[in-house]
Amino acid sequence: MAFGFSKLAVLESKLGIYEDLSKEMLDKLERAVTSIQDGNQKVAIILERHENRLEEGERVNEALMKLIEKVEEKIDRVEERVNTLSRFRWMTVGIAVAAVTVLKAPDIFGNFLTPNQGNATMVPSGIIGLNDRRVVRQSPFLAVGEIQEGQGRSV
Repeated sequence: MAFGFSKLAVLESKLGIYEDLSKEMLDKLERAVTSIQDGNQKVAIILERHENRLEEGERVNEALMKLIEKVEEKIDRVEERVNTLSRFRWMTVGIAVAAVTVLKAPDIFGNFLTPNQGNATMVPSGIIGLNDRRVVRQSPFLAVGEIQEGQGRSV
């Protein structure tokens, strides 16, 4: 039986070694689980911060879009006002040109449409004409187109 006790003692010592190893492994596993849990908590905190930043970015984007829409509306109103003023300006210029044309038309077109009121008579020495209260004499001795001016009638 002594032989049986020695086997039992060997088995008990091996069992003690296995228990110590399993306790160490269990401690290591518990530490690993703890460190994994800490890592998960840190990742959760980082994800929460990231989500907050994303939400804040979305709010800022929405605010910017609203501001852009308001600016576009104001630009449209300014363009409409500029177009209205431009139309008014061109209408004013057109009316002014029409008024000047109507007022100055007799002066401009009157000389073309009204016949000259001067009298002309023929005498042996040349043609004498009365034009705008001037006496004009064209002598046969003068060059073509040359005009002498004088007062009264000359023969």
